[in-house]
Amino acid sequence: MATKHILQVSELTKKVKFMLESELNTVWLCGEISNFIAASSGHWYLSLKDAKSQVKCAMFKGKNQRTRITPKNGQQVLVRAKVSLYEPRGDFQIIIELMEEAGEGLLKQQYEQLKQKLNALGLFAQQFKQAIPKHITRVGIVTSPTGAAVKDIISVLKRRNPAITVIIYPALVQGEQAKFGIVSAIDKANARAECDVLIVGRGGGSLEDLWPFNEEDVVEAIFHSKIPTISAVGHEIDTTLADYVADLRAPTPSAAAELVSQDMSETLNQLTVLAQRVQQNIQQDISRKKQVVNALQHRLFQVHPEQKLQVYQQRSDELTARLEQAIHRELKQFSLQPINLNTRLLQLSPQKNILQNQEKLKQLGAQLTQNMQQVFTRKSERFIHIIEQLNIVSPLATIARGYSVSRNNEGIIKSTTQVNIGENISVQVTDGVIETKVIDIKPDK
Repeated sequence: MATKHILQVSELTKKVKFMLESELNTVWLCGEISNFIAASSGHWYLSLKDAKSQVKCAMFKGKNQRTRITPKNGQQVLVRAKVSLYEPRGDFQIIIELMEEAGEGLLKQQYEQLKQKLNALGLFAQQFKQAIPKHITRVGIVTSPTGAAVKDIISVLKRRNPAITVIIYPALVQGEQAKFGIVSAIDKANARAECDVLIVGRGGGSLEDLWPFNEEDVVEAIFHSKIPTISAVGHEIDTTLADYVADLRAPTPSAAAELVSQDMSETLNQLTVLAQRVQQNIQQDISRKKQVVNALQHRLFQVHPEQKLQVYQQRSDELTARLEQAIHRELKQFSLQPINLNTRLLQLSPQKNILQNQEKLKQLGAQLTQNMQQVFTRKSERFIHIIEQLNIVSPLATIARGYSVSRNNEGIIKSTTQVNIGENISVQVTDGVIETKVIDIKPDK
């Protein structure tokens, strides 16, 4: 039989943890909180359950600090988490990274999923965006005819440019049936083809209130609109899928009205500028005509015989003056030639080089003296340093500190074995030498 591979418990839990984390990765989970514990470390521990099952969860401090809700038992939540295993106990658990209330969280999840889907289909691609016309005379509005958005748009258009015609395509903008009304209004506006641009929007509200503008049918209707569309949904911070697919996004309905209208005062200023340009062009044209006439008169005067004679006379005078100037320069150069030769001779005289070399020799002599002095100083300092080092290792220095040196006929005595009883020896101390006789020898034991 083949040898059985027996696992340790820790090996098994490690393998199971790896399989869970590598296979499932990130999941979205909706459930009811139970057994919630906020540990002193800042981590949260809880269970998520439904009618049939429950699972243990952990949400660590770094993640739960960014959560906008305060969890409590019995609360329905939507979480984004990673499946894992707590190895010390072998407990299956999930590690929560994001927690939201179930209602709004589900809407956000649907929003992100649909956004990714439509983006993959190319509905948000810049290449399909239509340009908003520069000169707009008729504006279509798809919104509630009694809402604040349509009132704001009409108010801005009347103030900025009363000449713009407003066509309202009424539609519900909130509730489950709103998407059908919005799609129908967009299709009706395209079928009539009676406006230059189409504003699709409403006032602010919650994510649920604005949801009709996240519906896939509405997004597709805006995408297929042949009339350039401007999305104006909610406030500046609100973002819907209609904003991504529209040809232009306005932060508010009022801003959309300002984008499609040109201020009358600005138009008058433009007309004034254009009138000034026309007047300037006329003046410039008259000026050019006058210049042409003057040029023709000048050319006619130039071909007259008297004019040519004057030109030849003037040319003759110029040549005469140039000849006189040339003769004067030549004479001046001849007069300056001896002076230039004398100057060059002085420049080539050896006296100047002799003086320069003497000065250079003087400088070199001073530099040599200085260098010799520096060498002597360094050698003196080196000699003193060596003397000091010799003095440090000299036996005389050792003697000066209270020691003595004993000698016999063979030299310095370093051991008791070098002397005999009765032998005469000399002992050198700091101020002289003591002659003595050995009367006893006591070697160290």
